[in-house]
Amino acid sequence: MKPQASLADPAEVAEYLKIPMKTLAMWRYRQIGPKWRRVGRHIRYRWSDIEKWLDQQSGDAA
Repeated sequence: MKPQASLADPAEVAEYLKIPMKTLAMWRYRQIGPKWRRVGRHIRYRWSDIEKWLDQQSGDAA
């Protein structure tokens, strides 16, 4: 279940999406995953950006 905090770290996002943290890191590198930002030297995600990104995913297998 998603925490109620507005910001999440990569471990929380990976757990929520049920994907490996390495996949999330690859998405950041390829700029294809949810929007993220740096807070100092830390990577953070807004839960609203994660939900928006999920809504944009079609679910169609190519």
